[in-house]
Amino acid sequence: QVQLVESGGGLVQPGGSLRLSCGASKSTISIKAMGWYRQAPGKQRELVASIFGGFTTYADSVKGRFTISRDNAKNTGYLQMNSLKPEDTAVYYCNVNGGYYGGRYSASGYWGQGTQVTVSS
Repeated sequence: QVQLVESGGGLVQPGGSLRLSCGASKSTISIKAMGWYRQAPGKQRELVASIFGGFTTYADSVKGRFTISRDNAKNTGYLQMNSLKPEDTAVYYCNVNGGYYGGRYSASGYWGQGTQVTVSS
């Protein structure tokens, strides 16, 4: 059974930073691609960033502030979030081994449990 474990969320002041991580046992799944999504209250889940090999994509709202990366040895992906804004407040979910269609990451059925990120003073 595939289990993705997320960590790194929390409460941070505007302008602060957080790093989210999402990993799994290699005996269950080998992470080749990853997408990070977020869902704020009353809003639809949106794709924030994705990575496949050296190819990365970012939503316009986070470009220049967020960085997605992956550590093959640890079978873990990361989302480094800098210069956080109150509008970044949401539950963040990782998704792994989705596909790309028209250059856009499309989610698979493998989701993390979600981690809350709250940006507030």
